[in-house]
Amino acid sequence: QVQLVESGGGLVQTGTSLRLSCAASGLTFSSYAMGWFRQAPGKEREFVALISRSMGTTAYLDSLKGRFTISIDTRNNAVDLQMNSLMPEDTALYYCAARYGKISYYWNEYDYWGQGTQVTVSS
Repeated sequence: QVQLVESGGGLVQTGTSLRLSCAASGLTFSSYAMGWFRQAPGKEREFVALISRSMGTTAYLDSLKGRFTISIDTRNNAVDLQMNSLMPEDTALYYCAARYGKISYYWNEYDYWGQGTQVTVSS
């Protein structure tokens, strides 16, 4: 059974950093594409970043390139999202997701989801 558990969210000030982690069990990263999505109040769920070990691929929402970095922590079987220079518009509930097989930028094509971790950036 696949389980995803996010951690690392919190309340931070503009310009600071956070590192989110998604602990994964019941899957192997060689078979799944892993994604981070976010959803702000009143807005649709939005793609943030993805990583595929089998394809050797990472991808980001264009507006986040250079600030966010996704990576796989093999030792802890986790997918991390390093977020730098945070801004109030980054405030959202951040979700980790897994998709069997190919990568996707669309949240409704992912098979498994975590419960989310809240990130709030104050101005």
